Amino acid sequence: MDAATAGAGSATKKKRPLIVRLGQAIRRRLDPFLASHSTVGDTPYLDRENFPWIAELEANWETIRDEAQAMMRYREAIPPLNEISPDHKILAAMGKWRSFFMWAYGAHIDENIARCPKTAALVQRIPGMRTAMFSIHEPGMVIPPHEGVTKAICVLHLGLQTPPEAEKENCAIRVDGQVKSWADGEAFVFDDTRVHDTWNHTDTDRIILLVHFDRPMRFPASLIGKAFLTLVRYSPFIVVAKRNAGKWEQAFQMMETGGRD
Repeated sequence: MDAATAGAGSATKKKRPLIVRLGQAIRRRLDPFLASHSTVGDTPYLDRENFPWIAELEANWETIRDEAQAMMRYREAIPPLNEISPDHKILAAMGKWRSFFMWAYGAHIDENIARCPKTAALVQRIPGMRTAMFSIHEPGMVIPPHEGVTKAICVLHLGLQTPPEAEKENCAIRVDGQVKSWADGEAFVFDDTRVHDTWNHTDTDRIILLVHFDRPMRFPASLIGKAFLTLVRYSPFIVVAKRNAGKWEQAFQMMETGGRD
């Protein structure tokens, strides 16, 4: 769930549901307070030493990659993000950003968790895990500059299928002007409330494990952040995704059985 892209007109913002506009208004007032209570700093990329559990993910990255690649056999059943969330239509208008969700802001998709049990077991050990998904950027995917929803969460990316070294600059993320490229088996954490954009100008898919987790904060910010994330669960991103879950599950089952009943 992301805020409007830079350059999106005020008319677009006015069309958003009341709960989204309310959340944005709260966020503008809340984020400075949350940042001041962060125990992991408030920089575009966060020091990985603050998150010792990253080591276990990286040690098991090939296991996670294998489950992600197994799901790619059912590529057409993995929905583009713009079909999941109305708020992402500007960000993923080309339909080239596919997202295989296991959890989304705490809401779980049991069938997908069952399809990737080893990955699910690993991400459930992440403190404060809210969202876990395989994020697939197809060739030609470009996400324009945008901001995330709240400083109450941090975002982890773990590279699972990334371009070779010679093509790194053609597949990267820029957070607050600082560019990083993904690498197989390597993870980093960033603050997605900073303006960020990504691109994949290669001829292969880029696949990562993407995780949202609670930002470590001192009381009372930790409690207030959790209350705000409860509000997020009632946003269109989650409501629409849950409503459409049956359709996506039917598509998976059709492909898994080869169309047989």
